[in-house]
Amino acid sequence: MLDIRPRQKIIQADWAAYMRARAAGAQTPAVRRFFETPPPAADTPIAEVPMVALDMETTGLDERRHAIVSLGVVPFTLERITPAKRRYWMVKPSRPLSATSIAYHHITHSEIAGAPDFDAVIDELLEAIAGKLVVVHFRNIERPFLDAAVRVRRGEGVLFPMIDTMSLEARMYRQTPWARFRRWLGRPPVSIRLNASRARYGLPAYQGHHALVDALATAELLQAQIATHYRPETPLSALWC
Repeated sequence: MLDIRPRQKIIQADWAAYMRARAAGAQTPAVRRFFETPPPAADTPIAEVPMVALDMETTGLDERRHAIVSLGVVPFTLERITPAKRRYWMVKPSRPLSATSIAYHHITHSEIAGAPDFDAVIDELLEAIAGKLVVVHFRNIERPFLDAAVRVRRGEGVLFPMIDTMSLEARMYRQTPWARFRRWLGRPPVSIRLNASRARYGLPAYQGHHALVDALATAELLQAQIATHYRPETPLSALWC
């Protein structure tokens, strides 16, 4: 039987079973609807997959001590980005802003003074990403923060498969024999941050640390990565995590 305890490590082949189990056991309507609308199957060619890039700004890097401040989503496919259907939410974090976080994402106390709690946007967010493959740059932020924030407010979290463009860059530039040889020579590792990764594909530099802008930048990066390193018929199982 599939174990659906929080913070579990999901085996790729089990995502479909996991989503079915969560749909059957979900306690709240929005979470149930989300899991009843799973992303495409593991063997679906990436060219046929509807996707949505997701980015969030937070008050720090630890979901146990920090909170979400804003979220942006941009729907896209390999062929087209749909900015007209983008969504952006600013929310009042459950923990205070710090000077460090304000300097990083430039969201101030006055901007969040009238913002809703994250609970008010959960249903809209889950509806926006349901049935699509979520794409992020560094899943160790989006995945645990979203799961923790929904769990606190709805009593059950949301884990689901993602494509992580940072992980794809790491495959190419951190985990190859050449990359290991560079480390052996004492050379610094190739940067796999969002803007540095985009620059390798000739994509323009955007002003970072805005959830909607970074979501768009992530969508463009994945399109470039697939065009350069993969094929349109590459199955999801080769890309998601």
